[in-house]
Amino acid sequence: MDIFVLLPFDDEQRAVFESGAPEGARIAYVPKAEVTDEQIANAEVIVGNLPPARLAHAEHLRLLQLNSAGYDQYLAPGALPAGAALACAVGAYGQAVSEHIFTMVLMLMKHLEGYRDDFREHAWTDRGTVNTIAGANVLVLGAGDIGTHFARLASALGAHVIGVRRHVGEVPACFESMRTMEELPALLPSADVVVSFLPSSPETRGLVDAEFLASCKRGVYLANGGRGDLIVQPDLIAALESGQVAGAALDVTTPEPLSADDPLWDAPNIFITPHVAGQFHLPVVLTNIARIAAENLQHLAAGEPLRNQVNL
Repeated sequence: MDIFVLLPFDDEQRAVFESGAPEGARIAYVPKAEVTDEQIANAEVIVGNLPPARLAHAEHLRLLQLNSAGYDQYLAPGALPAGAALACAVGAYGQAVSEHIFTMVLMLMKHLEGYRDDFREHAWTDRGTVNTIAGANVLVLGAGDIGTHFARLASALGAHVIGVRRHVGEVPACFESMRTMEELPALLPSADVVVSFLPSSPETRGLVDAEFLASCKRGVYLANGGRGDLIVQPDLIAALESGQVAGAALDVTTPEPLSADDPLWDAPNIFITPHVAGQFHLPVVLTNIARIAAENLQHLAAGEPLRNQVNL
């Protein structure tokens, strides 16, 4: 089995990954920018998000193991060679993304982003009353792996956390209850914090618009660590300016990157990071991807269903 890994695994992560490789497998670690068409043509397994246009050369590909939870760009007809399986990396990013978004929310509640700015201006300023997540009603949209990690953090500090997803199913202990998307309008008026980790879909694009924001409790905090197209950004700006939304923490926007003159930059009480909550900034993310990929090598060799397999 010819396997090409395009990710910057360290020695320990390589050992984790190789523990799942079948005997006799030939493994090459090649930076994505340096992988050749010849290598792609020989690959039976590729680990990493190779651009779909380059997969035209992957004549022997059996598995594309993505390093991302999202996979939209690989769903177009012909994006993958016939017979190739696609698996994503759901489960790799829960700790990294949840900690990042949780920290952003707390910064807004405590005005820390403002104090940071005051510090840079050498200004000794008291920004007044702050809020706490203890006792707050927190609504988590997208209660999967990342949402569950976020709920653990929030509930550990005394928040009352309700999850929202397509189907209720099993309810992890960190959630007080689980609701469906159909119930969302009834939940918004009592939420102090609304956090989204929803993927992009026809149902979620533009979900957070003027009507959605007006349905929320005045002074709500909004955070988005899912996809930027969830939010109608001019409507969010208006809600921030009116005080309907007390603060917004965004790791995703539309477009990405934001242009330098985009009005979102200058909205009041907003904290934006450039889609960096995930990626590989926290080393455990790559370790998690190595584990998922190793498991899928074993499943592939045994002819078993893959973990996180995407239905094409």
